[in-house]
Amino acid sequence: MDIDFSKSAHGLIPAIIQDSETKNVLMLGYMNAEAYQKTIDTQKVTFYSRSKQRLWTKGEESGNFLNLVDIKNDCDNDTLLIQVQPVGPTCHKGTDTCWATENKQDYGFISNLENTIKTRRENADSEKSYVASLFKLGINKIAQKVGEEAIEVVIEAKDDNDDLFLSESADLLFHYLILLQAKGFQLNDVVDVLKSRQK
Repeated sequence: MDIDFSKSAHGLIPAIIQDSETKNVLMLGYMNAEAYQKTIDTQKVTFYSRSKQRLWTKGEESGNFLNLVDIKNDCDNDTLLIQVQPVGPTCHKGTDTCWATENKQDYGFISNLENTIKTRRENADSEKSYVASLFKLGINKIAQKVGEEAIEVVIEAKDDNDDLFLSESADLLFHYLILLQAKGFQLNDVVDVLKSRQK
């Protein structure tokens, strides 16, 4: 890998640390050529500590190592994106990230939708909210709705109307997310099962 350490007077380049699974940014550190090489050799991320003026392997005291998964160089060859599997919290203050955010999997819109379902279940008027009304009717009604939507997806899959197929698919996914919460789970729990089956 062609890395240009010469752009800084001290031979240091930024190293952005990203969880390889969640894709969350965990921290920012700096590396010189020696820190980079030690990271490659040990497969544990090592920085050059500007305050200690020496190489510093993350986790050398706490045990919260950053196990190396992949390193990418940017277009100017002077910034690294390092994907890791973190062992424990990354920040020295005990938080998952140096921005005090939780390092959990986020599915963007789907995660927002799960939060909306949770809020409606807990706070909405069942006479005004469809979601709240389903929860009020109970698990049997919610499960029935998932079954109905699944049948409609199968029916539309056999036809040639892609718009209807996608619409019914959206209905199925929406009601399935409701069913998951009715059972005390979220999409992450299903993803964990799928990951456990990966070979």
